[in-house]
Amino acid sequence: MENGTRQPGAIVVVDYGMGNLRSVWQALARVANGRAVIVSADPEVVLAAERVVFPGQGAMPDCMREVDDRGLRAAILDAARNKPFLGICIGQQMLFEHSEEGDVPGLGILPGRVRRFPAAAMVDPAGIRLKVPHMGWNEVWQQGDHPLWRGIADGARFYFVHSYFVEPDDAGCVAATTDYGIHFTSVVARDNIFALQCHPEKSSPAGLVMLANFLAWKP
Repeated sequence: MENGTRQPGAIVVVDYGMGNLRSVWQALARVANGRAVIVSADPEVVLAAERVVFPGQGAMPDCMREVDDRGLRAAILDAARNKPFLGICIGQQMLFEHSEEGDVPGLGILPGRVRRFPAAAMVDPAGIRLKVPHMGWNEVWQQGDHPLWRGIADGARFYFVHSYFVEPDDAGCVAATTDYGIHFTSVVARDNIFALQCHPEKSSPAGLVMLANFLAWKP
């Protein structure tokens, strides 16, 4: 796994100490056609990137603390304003204003909040109780066209592991939805940002197609 020195034009995976990033790096390297894919906790490396991937796993309060403790907030905000930006899992949730998990503010890039799956609604159509976290493969239903959906069938299955989901204020940024007890937003997109609750790096073949689309995307 290539770790962070500053390389203009690189694809940078932000490392703020939460989650194993090797699978993200490996999936990106498979579709990068020789372009540099760097994992870095250095804000200067993030600032120099051509495009940025913001993944992660863990509890929202811990993730937000690590972003700030490592001095990454300003670089992440800059990337989310100015270059192709892919959020994955907690990296999607952190883009929003507030999370019920730990009652903490997020980065406030997108208006809305992060909510926990409501226990009363966790029942499938057959009346069987659904477990939280939502873990495993599920269908992702596209809401309109987007370059990152190119070559991916509507309703393609992606891999999920989460107990919380985003609730955007702006319905126009909803790029896909998924059903798990409730109908929830699984993918958002706005301008140069595309962010998923699911894990494209664990969702071959559709996930690799999406990552390749991200690397070719020119918002």
